[in-house]
Amino acid sequence: MTVRVMHANEETGRWQQQTLIEAIRLRETMWGPIEDLAESRRARAAGGPFAQRIWLRAAALARRDGLQQAWMQWWQGARWLLVLMAIFALLAGAGAAAGALGDGTRPVNVLLALGALLGLHVLTLFFWLFSLAWAGKGVGGGSWAGDAWLWLSRRMVKGEGSLVPQAFVAVLARRRSQPWLLGMISHGLWILALLAALCTLLALLASRRYQFNWETTLLSPDAFVWLTERIGALPSYLGFSMPDAQTIRISDGLHVLDAQAQAQWSGWLLGALVVYGLVPRVLALAWSIWRWARHSAGLQLDDSLPGLAELRPRLMPASEPTGVDRLAAPDTVAHIQEGPESVLLVDAVCVVGLELAPERAWPPSFMQADMQDLGRVDSRAERLAVLGRLQQAAPSQLLMVCDAGQTPDRGMVATLVEWAQMARRADVILLDAAAAQADPERRRSWHERLSAAGFAPDQVHDCWPPALTESTP
Repeated sequence: MTVRVMHANEETGRWQQQTLIEAIRLRETMWGPIEDLAESRRARAAGGPFAQRIWLRAAALARRDGLQQAWMQWWQGARWLLVLMAIFALLAGAGAAAGALGDGTRPVNVLLALGALLGLHVLTLFFWLFSLAWAGKGVGGGSWAGDAWLWLSRRMVKGEGSLVPQAFVAVLARRRSQPWLLGMISHGLWILALLAALCTLLALLASRRYQFNWETTLLSPDAFVWLTERIGALPSYLGFSMPDAQTIRISDGLHVLDAQAQAQWSGWLLGALVVYGLVPRVLALAWSIWRWARHSAGLQLDDSLPGLAELRPRLMPASEPTGVDRLAAPDTVAHIQEGPESVLLVDAVCVVGLELAPERAWPPSFMQADMQDLGRVDSRAERLAVLGRLQQAAPSQLLMVCDAGQTPDRGMVATLVEWAQMARRADVILLDAAAAQADPERRRSWHERLSAAGFAPDQVHDCWPPALTESTP
């Protein structure tokens, strides 16, 4: 089943969206499932179709794990690489034209000059057309310049960020869009090279005197006349000059031609470059742009792919908990601390206690009147309940109170990280000074684990933050 993803209107945004989804899918396929409890909850809370929830989850994971930044860095580097290749194409085109004409001290063989200007262009153009006819049968993009750009841009990204170009290529292959993207790049570069060659030819022909002739051992003069007339037929319809049969016949290097004959040969060479060089590339570029636009407009997400279909139970559950309709018997459920269940205020400062010792009183005496109490949390159900309230209205600051006398296990640190992502600022307060003096290694372990989880040093406090204590009435 395929569904349309409606998120970004821009063409690049749509491909970025598909690429990040594919990067997350590849990462989970290669290295196993990602911890995504908070991201999946946000995607479910946002609602929408399954494809939209997949994108919301992937976007949150990409921001969290740096893949979105990797995309931006790779895309920027790829564009700069394209600029360098464009400069090289301009220089190569100008150099080819200058090499084809020479310095004017020796006669110019018209066939060799035409081959130097159009030989590689014709070869690569036919190869690209051939690759389109064999698309899907193992043939690559068929655009040497485009393939070189893609290969070089992929080598610019190292580490886990290399998943981004890998995912982009996978999306292109699945959509069979690679020939059109690489075709746009290749044809664009060829157009720049041919334009540079054309401008160089015009400049050299206008500033120097060249002698044109033909030289052949195998062909007869009549055969050369026929070949020259066939090549110049199409350009002549566009107004380019072409030497007549007699002029062609005597351009064998044994006769001296007048200035008018040399001008006709110049027009013939320019016309061949325009008609057989520029025009086919412009048409091929226009065709590639049209097909690429159609592929971009019809970009779809296949939610049946391995790694995506398995997300349906999590992102589109058949049923979701709506609350407790009645209390269970005391002997079948853990005790839940009763606390305020009021809706969180916008930009509130919230306080929550995580697995505090039973003898510790709650709420703490140093709480201010304008703070909102989220209660003390001990069970998994209570953790999820607090997470749901934080998601509904992200507080401006979240103060998470922990018992420094306990050992900071991975589950507790993961809960702190998940809650902290819901607030603009989050602080961890480690209480119980007596336990800290008795076992300083445990408090050090708290600081090390929280630092490894991403908490800054100014977010971890060994007592109630002084700034808040001083302002407490």
